[in-house]
Formats: sequence, structure tokens, C-alpha cells
Amino acid sequence: MLKRLQMGLRAFMLLASKVWSCFCYMFKKQYRALAQYQSVKYEMYPLSPVSRHRLSLVKRKMLVLDLDETLIHSHHDAMLRPTVKPGTPPDFVLKVTIDKHPVRFFVHKRPHVDYFLDTVSQWYELVVFTASMEIYGAAVADKLDNGRGILRRRFYRQHCTAENGSYTKNLSSICDDLNRVFILDNSPGAYRDFPDNAIPIKSWFSDPLDVALLNLLPLLDALRFTHDVRSVLSRNLHLHRLW
Repeated sequence: MLKRLQMGLRAFMLLASKVWSCFCYMFKKQYRALAQYQSVKYEMYPLSPVSRHRLSLVKRKMLVLDLDETLIHSHHDAMLRPTVKPGTPPDFVLKVTIDKHPVRFFVHKRPHVDYFLDTVSQWYELVVFTASMEIYGAAVADKLDNGRGILRRRFYRQHCTAENGSYTKNLSSICDDLNRVFILDNSPGAYRDFPDNAIPIKSWFSDPLDVALLNLLPLLDALRFTHDVRSVLSRNLHLHRLW
């Protein structure tokens, strides 16, 4: 009798564990779906007279933006191992011709990227600088710009310097005043010659709960008031090694 009771108790505990695991899975799935589409807002309060005066004393700065794994992630239909979960719908699909071959790119936007671009375009002149081919990079930039005219200046692979199989980006070719130009890029190798003019960001592939772009807004809000961005960003050198 006791043995039967123990066996029944084990079976009940096993069933309860499976039900609980199923419940947790469904809850996390629904939470991710809700979190991905929740409205976000960064409160931009009116500037005080002192802040307006301070801002009038400095030149408007340039924020250089990388594309792949910084603002978006994409994969094409010839990839054997896609980096996103099968069945995840892309935000948009690009059809381009590369070496006379049509290729479809399935592009996923980093969470909150539209809100991020809307906000920082009020503070900075935005410049796209990608190591991708122009036919692809221009199409992605057009989609992100969405007719707003905030991503007019663009640089592509042909503007990079090839070094040991990687591409570096020369910020001085964008602006000769390094006091007021800096780059947001997931690849430290891309800005190896300008570490004091860079903000590192973790590579993004598919996490719908990512908030890296939102977390940068307070820093970017404050950085526009500086005379020299390097006076602040040079303190982030340890983060380059981390990424």
C-alpha cells in the first residue's frame, strides 16, 4: 500500500512538473511578445536657460551609425544556418542583385530602433557607415529612414579600409573635426584607429527584449553639450575590450 502511494505521488509530482514547465514556457512566450511591442518613451524635458546657452556654445555633432548587428540583423535565403529562430517574421525583405544573382535579405530591426532614430536625430546629424556593399546598405538605410530624411549621408564598403580580412572606418573622412564626431558600432575593429570617438554596443541578432539602444539615450542626450566628445568617450576604453 505504501509503495503504491509513493508511486502515485511520484507520478503526480512528475505531471505537476510538466504542467508547471508548460505554464512557464507559455508565460515567457507571451511576455516576450508583449515586451517587444510595448510603447516606450524617453522623457525630453524643455531645456533650462543655462542648458540652452551651453548648447549654443558648441557645434552640432555627428553620430555615425553602423547597420548590421548594431541597428539591424539580416540573413539571406542562401544561408544554411539562419541566426534567428525559424518562423520569426522579418520586419522587411530586400530583393537585391549581387554579381548578377538575385538575393533576398530578411531584415530584423533591433528593438526600439525607430524610436531611437527619431530621438537622436533631434540632437545630432546622423551618418550611416557600414562595411556592407552599397546595393544592400543603401536599401537598408532607405527602409530605416522611411522618408524622414534623417539618414541622408551614407558611407559603404568602398569607403572602408581593408585590413587583414576586416574593414576599418576612417572617421576623419566624414568630419575633419574629431571633437564632434563619434561612432556607434558593435565591432571594435571597425574603429580601431578612433577608440576615443566610439561607443561600443553589444551585437544584436534576435533577442526581442534587447534594450541597448534605449539605455544609450541618457548618454547621448548629455554628450551633445560637450566641446569634445573624446573627453567623455575616452573613459569607455575598457568596454571596447569587453565587447
